[in-house]
Amino acid sequence: MSGLKAFVLGATGETGKELISALVSNKAFTKIAIIGRRKVDLKENEFKIVKQEIVDFEKLEDYAAVFEGFDIGYCCLGTTKGKAGASGFIKVDRDYVFNSAQLAKQGGCKQFHLLTSQGSNKNSWFLYPRTKGEVEEKVAQLGFEKLVIYRPGLLLCDRQESRPVERMLQFVIGSVDWSRKVSIPTKAIAQAMINCTLHATSDGPAVNILDNQTILNVSKNNEK
Repeated sequence: MSGLKAFVLGATGETGKELISALVSNKAFTKIAIIGRRKVDLKENEFKIVKQEIVDFEKLEDYAAVFEGFDIGYCCLGTTKGKAGASGFIKVDRDYVFNSAQLAKQGGCKQFHLLTSQGSNKNSWFLYPRTKGEVEEKVAQLGFEKLVIYRPGLLLCDRQESRPVERMLQFVIGSVDWSRKVSIPTKAIAQAMINCTLHATSDGPAVNILDNQTILNVSKNNEK
């Protein structure tokens, strides 16, 4: 595959940053756009090829044109209950994600790659997995030609944002989880997303859900 046009939601997050870097270094992609509420700092090699589109997620329907003309959509958008509150978390992780996916589909996007979380379950009693499960179902109902849902475990990365509990878990679990059963580097998720894009086949299932171990395995099938 070549000549691909892709956009990324959630480029300020750790996985989103890794994804932008991987996309820029892959010759299959000729157009890359970041869609978000503010501009992000880019590296010199990224600045030359990546276009930034600023939108207001509260009035996203006014920005429908921004989502037109892409083959692939990648969504790493998300926040936390601690940062945004329960209602804010639902708004970002479910409503903003779904509304963006809907506009992408209307704009001609064929593939959509959605990052959620291990344990996603729309019937869960707990807010986090329930919200992730709900958005998975809503996006699946849009009918993309190809939808890949990524459910990673604990993300291993060097966050700029301070999350002491998560940092402790990264250290403890990352030190003992050698086979990566419950943890995964964000770089591996980004590479898996690209590999799933490039290896997509027309006769495969329309919706694929990848667990932590599968994401890691797919990330190793590197293609430039």
